[in-house]
Amino acid sequence: MNHLGDTNKMVGETPRTDEAQFGTGRVSVSFARTLERELNAANAEIEEKRKDVVWLATEKAKLENRIKRLEEGGDRAIENSYYPDRVKVWTKAKEAKP
Repeated sequence: MNHLGDTNKMVGETPRTDEAQFGTGRVSVSFARTLERELNAANAEIEEKRKDVVWLATEKAKLENRIKRLEEGGDRAIENSYYPDRVKVWTKAKEAKP
């Protein structure tokens, strides 16, 4: 049980169910179904967010790999370059990378 603010009233972990019991220790089927629908909706939302996180992590890895390939390709290109000004621009850009 937890205290709410400065009050002395204690609240259990299941305040809605506690209130819905009407002192009988039981809840209605309608109330139980409502809770189950809410639980299913919350679980579905969590699953969607998990999929988003996995997708973002995959995309991040792809982008990091692409950056690495571009850096390596750029390094090879400037080694064979006849354009010293471009070498300076590439080196400056690479050094500025966070």
